[in-house]
Amino acid sequence: MEEDNAAAALDSIVTEFHSYEDFLDSQITSLDLYYLEDEELARHLVELGYRGSGEVLKREEFETRKAAAEASRLNKRSQRQTLASAGKELKDNFLKALAEREEANRSARMTSIIFIRDRNAQGQEISGYIDYSHRLKFEDFEPYFSGKKRLLPRSTDLSFYNWETQVSTSNASANYQVIAENSTGLLFKNKQDRKILNVDPKASPGDNSSRTPLQSDLYTQVVIYDHITRRKT
Repeated sequence: MEEDNAAAALDSIVTEFHSYEDFLDSQITSLDLYYLEDEELARHLVELGYRGSGEVLKREEFETRKAAAEASRLNKRSQRQTLASAGKELKDNFLKALAEREEANRSARMTSIIFIRDRNAQGQEISGYIDYSHRLKFEDFEPYFSGKKRLLPRSTDLSFYNWETQVSTSNASANYQVIAENSTGLLFKNKQDRKILNVDPKASPGDNSSRTPLQSDLYTQVVIYDHITRRKT
């Protein structure tokens, strides 16, 4: 307990003072300066513990704690800024649903698969399954949440189909393996817990998985499949 209190006191000092010199100066009294007549000597005596009424703190420890505190501050700031949906006023149900799942997909607590059916820039009907967590890692989603771009399936996603050209592709991602079954259609096998996610609307999505159809003003059809990861121990 005493060690914790001492550490807290030192952290408080590091937070309060911008530099080590500022800390030393806070320990020097006007009487010290009167008798010593040398500010640098007074600082040195405080550093050695011969002057001052507060904690004895070496320069190296001060700077180490200061650097750690600054790193912690920047890390917290970075974590707050990583959410592309942060601060956005979202009106569409689909974008709201993506925002609600963003943090969980970034931290890998959840791996969501997004099914989208709509038309591309050429007016061709396309559909596909997108690994949301995978896309978040390699793509800036801020333009999607701000309405500058529309999220559409690509030939590099888990599954893609162009209904006009009949081009069809499927690809494994960092989170899922694609299993094409003639009888049941597409299945996705989670690489972490090896559970199967079934996207057939007539079937159960599987263990630790859920299916959420959404009404969207931006897309013809949208469904989100959420899988809560259960890692093997």
